[in-house]
Amino acid sequence: MEFGIFSQMHTPHDDTEQSRFRREVEVAQAVDAVGFKYDWSPEHHFLKNYSHQPAPEVFLTWVAAKTKQIHVGTAITNITAKVNHPARVAERIATLDHLSEGRVEFGTGRGSSSAEWAGFDIPSAAETKPMWRESLEQIPRMWRDEPYEFEGKYFRMPKRDVLPKPFSKPNPPMWLACSSPPTFAEAGELGLGALCFTFGTPEQIKPLVDAYKAGIARCKNPVGGYINDNIAVTTNMFVLPDGDEARALFCKARTEYFSQLFFTWLDSIPRPPMFPKEGPVPTLPPPTEKDLKAGLAGGGRQVGAPEEIIPVIKMYADVGVDQLIYSPLTMTMDQKHVLRCIESFGKHVLPHFDKDPVHSTTRMRESHLKKAAA
Repeated sequence: MEFGIFSQMHTPHDDTEQSRFRREVEVAQAVDAVGFKYDWSPEHHFLKNYSHQPAPEVFLTWVAAKTKQIHVGTAITNITAKVNHPARVAERIATLDHLSEGRVEFGTGRGSSSAEWAGFDIPSAAETKPMWRESLEQIPRMWRDEPYEFEGKYFRMPKRDVLPKPFSKPNPPMWLACSSPPTFAEAGELGLGALCFTFGTPEQIKPLVDAYKAGIARCKNPVGGYINDNIAVTTNMFVLPDGDEARALFCKARTEYFSQLFFTWLDSIPRPPMFPKEGPVPTLPPPTEKDLKAGLAGGGRQVGAPEEIIPVIKMYADVGVDQLIYSPLTMTMDQKHVLRCIESFGKHVLPHFDKDPVHSTTRMRESHLKKAAA
C-alpha cells in the first residue's frame, strides 16, 4: 500500500486563495518529508469554494521544485479538446516531466459537472466521453511520433513535431478518473491506473476494485505504452497519538460543509439515497465523536489514534486497493494540527504498509523497458 495526498484547493468562504495555496504547498512538503509518495492535484473550473484549482500543472511544478521524492500527479487533466487542446496537454506534461526528472503522474478525465463542461461550450455530458477517448489515444502518439499528424472528429493537426518528448520512457504513468463500474473496467482494459473516491467502506468499494482488476487482466494493448496496474482511492484521515483528541478536532473541522459542496457541484455523480435527486443539497450535520469511533469497525472512518486506523487501512489493502489518497485541507482546521497529523501518520502508520522506497509506477515502467529490451 502506498499513500498520497489530494491538493484540492478547497477554499471556504472565510479563507483566501493565497492562504490556501501556501498551505497546500506546505502540506506537500510535509508529506514528502515523512514518506508519502504522491501529490495529486485536480483540474476544476468555476466551482466556487469547492476547488479553486484550474491549473494543476502550474501548481505541481512549484511543488516538484520544493520537494525531493514525491511524485506529482494531475487528478485530473481534462483532456477534452474544447477545454485543453491535446497538443498543449502533451507539451505541458512532458515539460513538467523534464523539470521534475520523471516524477510526473498523468491523470486524465472529462470533467465532473455541467458547470465545467457547459462553461466551455460542450453541448452535453455524453459528448465529453468520445472527446476524452479521442484525446487519450492521441497524446501518447504525440509523445512518440516524429512528426505527428491527425484528422479527427474533435481536433486536427497537420504534420508537426510535438515537443518536448517526455523525460520518462516511453511516457509518464497514465491514469483515469473513475466513478462507475463500467469506467473501472474500461480503465483496466486500457491499462490505465484508476483514480476514485469513497464516502463508504472498503467492502462497499470492493466490487469496483474487482471490476478494475478484471479489466487489467484483459488488457492486451495498453493505451499508454505499458500497463499501470494501480487503483488509488481518495478518502479522508486524521490521526493523532490521542485518538479522542483527533476525533474532537475532526468534529469541528466542517467536513460536512465540503461534502455539501461536493454533491452540490458534481452533478455527474449520483447523490446518496438520503439526498433529493435534484435541487439544493440539504445542510449536513457534523459528525459526532461517537459516530467516528463506531465507524472504525467497518472501515468507514480513519479518524483516531494510529493503532485504531491501521486495521482500517489493512481492510483497504485486503480488498486490493494499491494507494490511499488523503485530502488534508478539505477540513477547516488550524495548520498546526494538520501538520501534527502528517507527522503522526508518517511515524506510526506509514511504515506498517510502505517499506519500498521505489514508487510502484516507476517499477512498472522500468519492468516494461526491461522486457522490451530483452
